[in-house]
Amino acid sequence: MLHATLHRRPAAPSNAPTAAVMLRDVRKVHGRGDSAVVALDGVSAGIAPGSFTALMGPSGSGKSTFLNVAAGLDRPTSGTVALGDTDLAGLSERRLTILRRERIGFVFQSFNLLPTLTVAQNIALPLRLDGRRPRGSTVREVAARVGLDRRLRHRPSQLSGGQQQRVAIARALVTRPEVVFADEPTGALDTHTGREVLGLLREVVDHDGHTVVMVTHDPVAAAYADRVIMLADGRVVGTLDAPTADDVAERLAHLGA
Repeated sequence: MLHATLHRRPAAPSNAPTAAVMLRDVRKVHGRGDSAVVALDGVSAGIAPGSFTALMGPSGSGKSTFLNVAAGLDRPTSGTVALGDTDLAGLSERRLTILRRERIGFVFQSFNLLPTLTVAQNIALPLRLDGRRPRGSTVREVAARVGLDRRLRHRPSQLSGGQQQRVAIARALVTRPEVVFADEPTGALDTHTGREVLGLLREVVDHDGHTVVMVTHDPVAAAYADRVIMLADGRVVGTLDAPTADDVAERLAHLGA
């Protein structure tokens, strides 16, 4: 049996006035003609503000494409994507870049920290890229939120994998984004460290009100979420609310994962 015992607040109500992220009839096709591959095939889904959503499905189901399109990293072939009240299709590449920098946070499996920068400098990087001068108090506050306020002068090579991912989470939070997108955030971590990182993501939803959308293949990781969106062959094939690891594993088994 798979277990994940968690203290979870109820998911944000489905009748919330504005979705944090909304996809409507989104199609994404890679290539043309005989070599065309349909990555998303008419996907519609809404992410409630202040919720933790996991995206799951077999390999090739479209979950990474879903995340990339939802985050404005890739444009859909057709359909609409909105961040709050902003329709991403109406934005130029420059405006889309600014939106990602100011309103979205990213956490990746490989941490993506700059090795020559300190923890403090890595955390502050999104602010500097946005032309803002980071306040030391802001960086310290976010570092403390992830338990690294005593490691601000360290460089990534002096940290464990779990600590590096905490730096990446702090970097994602420093701009106070509307949504944090996490792509397999525990994929490079051992089980114990991975659970600590998942607990931290759960906390930033419950205590800080952030919205988190996470791609994962791990049923135990998905059990930290309020809701799981299941994908197969580029389509949404089901959802699970207040999921348990066993529920998720059983649903994945039926999808042939």
